[in-house]
Amino acid sequence: MLRPERMSKISVTGSRGVMSPVIETVHELNLVHLSDYDGSWEGFDNGTPIEGADDVSEKLVTVRALENTLDLSADEAEPGTLEENWETRVEEIRTRVNELDDERSDIRESLRQVEERIDRVAPFAELGIDLDLLSGYDSVDVVVGEGPHAQIEEVVAASDEIRAFETFTGGDIVAVVAASTDDAGSSPIDDALVGVEFTRHEVPETDQTPSSYVDELEERKRELEYEIDDIDAELEQIKANEASFLLRVEEELSIEVQQAEAPLQFATTDRAFIAEGWIPSDEYERLAASLRDAVGESVEIEELERASYDRHGKTHTEELQEGTQTAKDDEESDDENAAAADNEQPQKAMTDGGSAVTMSDQPPTIQKNPSAAKPFESLVQAVNRPKYNELDPTIFMFLTFPLFFGFMISDVGYGLLYVLTGFYMYQSFDSPGITSLGGVAMWCGAFTIFFGILFGEFFGLHELGYMLFGDGGAPMGDKGLAPATIDFAFAWLIISLLFGIIHLNIGYILDFVENIQHGHGLWGAITHSGSWILMLNGLWIWVFTPQASDVKPEFLFTTFDGGAFDLGFSGFPLMDIFTVPSDIAYVGGFEVTIPFLLVIAGLVLLAIGDPVELAEFAIPFAHGVSYARIAAVLLAKGGMAFVVNLLVFGGVETDAGERPFMAPWTGYGPEDGQVMFDGLFYMGDGAVAIGFFILGVLVLIVGHIVVLLLGITSAGLQGIRLEYVEFFGKFYEGGGKNYEPFGHDRNHSED
Repeated sequence: MLRPERMSKISVTGSRGVMSPVIETVHELNLVHLSDYDGSWEGFDNGTPIEGADDVSEKLVTVRALENTLDLSADEAEPGTLEENWETRVEEIRTRVNELDDERSDIRESLRQVEERIDRVAPFAELGIDLDLLSGYDSVDVVVGEGPHAQIEEVVAASDEIRAFETFTGGDIVAVVAASTDDAGSSPIDDALVGVEFTRHEVPETDQTPSSYVDELEERKRELEYEIDDIDAELEQIKANEASFLLRVEEELSIEVQQAEAPLQFATTDRAFIAEGWIPSDEYERLAASLRDAVGESVEIEELERASYDRHGKTHTEELQEGTQTAKDDEESDDENAAAADNEQPQKAMTDGGSAVTMSDQPPTIQKNPSAAKPFESLVQAVNRPKYNELDPTIFMFLTFPLFFGFMISDVGYGLLYVLTGFYMYQSFDSPGITSLGGVAMWCGAFTIFFGILFGEFFGLHELGYMLFGDGGAPMGDKGLAPATIDFAFAWLIISLLFGIIHLNIGYILDFVENIQHGHGLWGAITHSGSWILMLNGLWIWVFTPQASDVKPEFLFTTFDGGAFDLGFSGFPLMDIFTVPSDIAYVGGFEVTIPFLLVIAGLVLLAIGDPVELAEFAIPFAHGVSYARIAAVLLAKGGMAFVVNLLVFGGVETDAGERPFMAPWTGYGPEDGQVMFDGLFYMGDGAVAIGFFILGVLVLIVGHIVVLLLGITSAGLQGIRLEYVEFFGKFYEGGGKNYEPFGHDRNHSED
């Protein structure tokens, strides 16, 4: 649960003659996370792909190109087996699909050209002049385009190269017909229009009217679109008929390519190969039995080591091998290889049962958590996957994140919607990420319902508490939104700080355990982690002692001593040990208390263990205060729900000082007290009242949807921040390797 699944480093050694069946067997089991050989052994090279790998890769590229052309998705096929002549069938499909695709590309190009011609001739239709009248003259020049009519006439009239002109307009289009002087240049109109914002249009070469020419082009456009639709329909038919077949072929070819390229990760000679990888320790016997069944005694299978959890950056062999010749060889091999590495010489491979750890790499991580906590693995992986030798914080996130979220929202109505939304995500999607978020949402919704019951709140209304618990109301009283109940707000603030102190203690204790297991020893754990534990608890215990009470908020001592709750807690006793005389303290007598000594002891231990971290001595206080955001979100969300209900239902203030909403289930109306706000449901008369009632329904629905969504963003983000920053920062690094076994889960083909 706190540790990943135990992994073993295994080695498979054999002659190259049995390499193919070994690869097929290992691939079929889908268990071994292969290690990459780095070429460091003398006499061993990386293997080469199995013969025919290039041909299989080309076929795979062809099939994937067909799937891309047909826009094929993986959920459009049923599993099945391949017939013997599948290559011929693929070639027939490829030929026909390519023909149709090429034909469609040609038609699309023709369609593009037609659309460009339509765009070019459309402006001339606005002029209402036949196209043949706009070109073909020797004595005059004609220019057609878009621009400011008045400015065009002005510059053309001012030109010395134009002796006469006429303009024609239609919409934004201007046609200029001009006769040039004898000494004019080749383009007198263009010369005159320099400096004018004018877009010229080329006159199409046709003797048709613009409208008839456009009609002809539109007809041609429709014909081309019909042809494209016909081709698309035929491609859709091919897709419907061949989807399952193509996906089966792709899967088979993908498997063949994986198997053909596996030797690239092996260490090989002309006659032998060595493959290494990581496997769940419980699966070793199954792997060994399967390989023996496949190739008999032609390979040597060995469990080189079982990775330990208690070292940073290195694994070691379990006790089952210690004291044996194998273990001694391991140690000698490690020394030799380390020396070789220092001298930049290739390491030597050990044979005949040498069992050296040959391909040095860290074991991958398979998180091992109860099924209920599994969805929270995705939240942990959003930061980083745990290292193999690192404590997995998933179970703690499972226990605390929904608790924080539920406390911040604490409303039965919202909780039910969160649960239903999460259930829909969990059931309706195939994506592991979305289904995990659905599981998280269901847990958060469940805790929201739980705290909503304790607060007696349903969509911001508090009558649920009286319905469930009688005249006394909900056990947790009020959220403290009204001036008369402000003591409850102080209570939730203190409880939020208590959540934080417990949460931070767990983080530091986990770091304490990690330091012991990772070679720092008990003293190292005390100086590196115990110091923070002493500082954290000493500081916060002191906060609740009467020492310096004149500068501390009074609610620290009164909230649970008759304020919000009468639990008899008015702070911790002073716990003084001795008093420093005033002539020494300079500021009057100073009582040295146990919490004060805990803080001093923590600082001393921290200075011994890691003096640089003394610069962060305020972290226990700052991170503890950070948890006050839990109470802040609780009050903010409750306040928003209150405002929505107040806008809709309105409220009154009774003689007893209560401020209920005016609604049938509360039993209060405008006649039962001083109206604080009428509410949309009680405004106006007749048709006006109906309008306000409809508006009230909209405000009620939209308002609570907004509160629901803001609850996700505020409570969700603040809760995640407390986990990632305040909690994970105490003990968690991440950076583990994902377990990616050599194999393939068949979805479309059958072996």
